[in-house]
Amino acid sequence: MNEPVILDGAKLAKEIEAELSARVTKIKEKSWITPVLATILVGDNPASVTYVRMKGNACRRVGLESLKVEMPESTTTEELVAKIEELNNDERVHGILLQHPVPEHIDEQKCFNTISVNKDVDGVNTDSFGRMAMKLDAYNSATPLSIMTILKHYNIEIAGKEAVVVGRSPILGKPVAMLLLNENATVTICHSKTKNLPEIVRRADIVVGAVGRPRFIKADWIKEGAVLVDAGYNPGNVGDIDLENAAARSSAYTPVPGGVGPMTIISLMRQTVEAAEKAYGI
Repeated sequence: MNEPVILDGAKLAKEIEAELSARVTKIKEKSWITPVLATILVGDNPASVTYVRMKGNACRRVGLESLKVEMPESTTTEELVAKIEELNNDERVHGILLQHPVPEHIDEQKCFNTISVNKDVDGVNTDSFGRMAMKLDAYNSATPLSIMTILKHYNIEIAGKEAVVVGRSPILGKPVAMLLLNENATVTICHSKTKNLPEIVRRADIVVGAVGRPRFIKADWIKEGAVLVDAGYNPGNVGDIDLENAAARSSAYTPVPGGVGPMTIISLMRQTVEAAEKAYGI
């Protein structure tokens, strides 16, 4: 078998970043306004603080303005909903990101659903999910969008292929399954209650690791020539697939780090730019 192709998300992200920077310049020239992405951080979860900072840095690289909204751990659902509604009504703001997870006492989905679908650049509103599933115009969840962008960029055949998604979260497993189905893959979603998981994964032409457990998907579960998409990022810079041993069995794979992660942030930037373009008719 030939050497597997490395699906280099970091390299692709840089290419898209340059394109987005040019589009932001055009928006500024035509509207005299700098597009704004508002990021809401509730509490001080260290990982969330890091992710918000990375998103702010990405905004600056493409020329967007980052509006960082920090709220205390004690914030109530009602207070968070009120802040989101304030941002919905702010014409300067083109995209809204509520950093996940929020403190446990907050109704996260209610807050997600408060985000206007026109500003839901992270694709977390259930209306956005429904529109995406029905192949209507909508912003996608950022990580699933990044996965599809990588597969298409590297000309990975999807139509007619059997895809297995291991994980069923509402912002990753479920939406990426819908996007693969929309591209005519035959999709199986697996989870903690799935029986005979290794046998199901062995059927897959495309395996998506989205379970959030390090090296959960073993090398001997992988069919020769399968495409491996690892959307996990766990302590120690390891993903959800045992890539160290499984990559050699594949025809192509996303590395960890440097695969899906960099593309997730750039997908958020891309959809914010699209929202600004729509707002100004560009």
